[in-house]
Amino acid sequence: MSSIGTRLRHERERLGFTQTQMGDMAGVTKNTQRLYETDQRSPKADYLALLDSVGVDVSYVLTGRRDSAAGVSAQRVSDGAPVGMGSATAEAGAVAVNMYDVEGAAGDGRSLDDERIEGVLYFPEAQLNALGLSPERIAGIKVRGDSMEETLADGDWVLINQADTDYRREGVFLLLVSGERRIKRVQRLAGGALYLISDNEHYEPEMIPPQQMREVKILGRCEVRIGRIA
Repeated sequence: MSSIGTRLRHERERLGFTQTQMGDMAGVTKNTQRLYETDQRSPKADYLALLDSVGVDVSYVLTGRRDSAAGVSAQRVSDGAPVGMGSATAEAGAVAVNMYDVEGAAGDGRSLDDERIEGVLYFPEAQLNALGLSPERIAGIKVRGDSMEETLADGDWVLINQADTDYRREGVFLLLVSGERRIKRVQRLAGGALYLISDNEHYEPEMIPPQQMREVKILGRCEVRIGRIA
């Protein structure tokens, strides 16, 4: 069985942190971090508590057993940078994010409030604040189909920032088109038209002319992809 130091290094590498970065987040020097990872010194409880808040699976580090988030990774949609997912629970004061399976659903679709909640994921509030996300304005949506691969795969979950509907800044959005929810990369063209792009090159882009813009509503920007580690 691997040692605590080895598992700590595994977690640091999984989250994409350097020894200096992880040490800074937990209030220790790079050298102390190195000593922990090489089993020359044992990490303290306050150090592990700080790491838990930034997404380190402390249960795995201590016992070698993964918690319920095992095998799950999270990255920013915009640039693929890793996002920590903690083992936080409601009792630990984490933020509960409702998850919905609604892409492609017909109907009015302008609000998620009346949709059935498929589940709940918990995120450390500090992590959401660091991403500029307001807990009251985020929701999780399940990705359906392969049109957004390699950015988003079928079965992934994505956190939607409902406070950001400004498509003048290009990005991936959840939007309503003629009553159907879709996830697409959105570009604004000269004259007010929209270009809806599937990141999978096997799908042709779609243009929404200005006269049809009344059929389109931007529901929120896709901020964080949550999926299984391949």
